[in-house]
Amino acid sequence: MSRKCELTGKAVQTGNLVSHSNRKTRTRFLPNLCNVTLISDALQRSVRLRIAASALRSVEHRGGLDAYLLKARDSDLSSNALAIKREIVKKQTAAAA
Repeated sequence: MSRKCELTGKAVQTGNLVSHSNRKTRTRFLPNLCNVTLISDALQRSVRLRIAASALRSVEHRGGLDAYLLKARDSDLSSNALAIKREIVKKQTAAAA
């Protein structure tokens, strides 16, 4: 399982730890990933995702998983999240027709 957020695409970054004497040590900065279960209002079911804590705050701010996925770019989403987004769009177009 990769260390990458399924909603935002936030992944591992590399850089230097710099000491007081200005020595540089290579390090990895890992995203704060959490396993969460979010509820989709359109699909009427829960969805398990591995997302960053900042993404969880963004989902809450936008008004839920459905609203977040509809606004998100497809390039940022994982294949699992993209499939959920397609299901939501399909369900909404069926309800509108």
